Amino acid sequence: MSMKLNIVDTTLRDGSHAVRHSFTVAQTSEVAARLERCGLPIIEVSHGDGLGGSSYTYGFSKEDPFALIEAASKAVSRAKIAVLLLPGIGTIADMERARDCGASVVRVATHVTEADVSAQHIQAAKRMNYMAVGFLMMVHMLEPEEIAEQAKKMESYGADYINLADSAGALLPDQVKARVEAVRAAVNIPVGFHAHNNLSLAVANSLAAIDAGASYIDATLRGLGAGSGNTQLEVLAGVLERKGIETGLDFYGLIDASEQVVAPMMLRPQVIDGGSLMLGYAGVYSSFLLHVYAAAEKFRLEPRDILVEVGKRKMIGGQEDLIIDVAYSLAKEKQG
Repeated sequence: MSMKLNIVDTTLRDGSHAVRHSFTVAQTSEVAARLERCGLPIIEVSHGDGLGGSSYTYGFSKEDPFALIEAASKAVSRAKIAVLLLPGIGTIADMERARDCGASVVRVATHVTEADVSAQHIQAAKRMNYMAVGFLMMVHMLEPEEIAEQAKKMESYGADYINLADSAGALLPDQVKARVEAVRAAVNIPVGFHAHNNLSLAVANSLAAIDAGASYIDATLRGLGAGSGNTQLEVLAGVLERKGIETGLDFYGLIDASEQVVAPMMLRPQVIDGGSLMLGYAGVYSSFLLHVYAAAEKFRLEPRDILVEVGKRKMIGGQEDLIIDVAYSLAKEKQG
């Protein structure tokens, strides 16, 4: 039985990384309103690192993230507003506050080996009448059958669907297909996919996920996101239309929103430069990139050397503070 394809926009969350968390209330309102007019059913809004992410470690938001959530909620009438929560960064109290600001979907994100960390947050989300999503990050780091076991845990906690995130943009299409198929076979709830474009495969990988049965696909206007960005929403909409896959999205409207609204907000073009390419090549968490650039400048190092070492150490989201340690160690070695 075929399932409806739902495109989830995360411009106002993952895209926050690319603009150094500088979204304003006015910008958030405009983007959310445009996205709803273009047919997006779910719009994710929060600091790039989720609820509680506005901090010294991850970078402070220019404006209160809860004010952004509220602004997005007021700008739409049909679309659901989603938030991201990483246990250990965001709290259940943050979820309650986000709900009061108008959020109705929470995506509880853990490293792919740590689904058990999500139990209390998914269960609390269901008590608060949230749509709860189990969000497994860095899925390139486990084999498909092992990911399926982690997904089953999130399903048992009450998740409404499982989202697999290629957080490093390191997967190839056949690897995406294998992971989505394994999880679909293991759970009785829908499966989604979140791509990063570090190897220029975000759209291709999203298509592979759809072909494997994923029914939720994340994308962003202009491809805005950590590293070299996410699946570019307007491109994906055009490709799916060419394939005859119904999405309910306004293709021309998305192009206009991308060019007229999002492009002027960008601090730099969303391209695959050497640093973001190395994220995918070395299998490094995409939101590490700006932290690595800062550490490379501080210690006068080549960013690629830091990224390779971070990849070797299998560092995961939440370990941004260790990037300085890696850079310091490499600098000491360089000095002899």
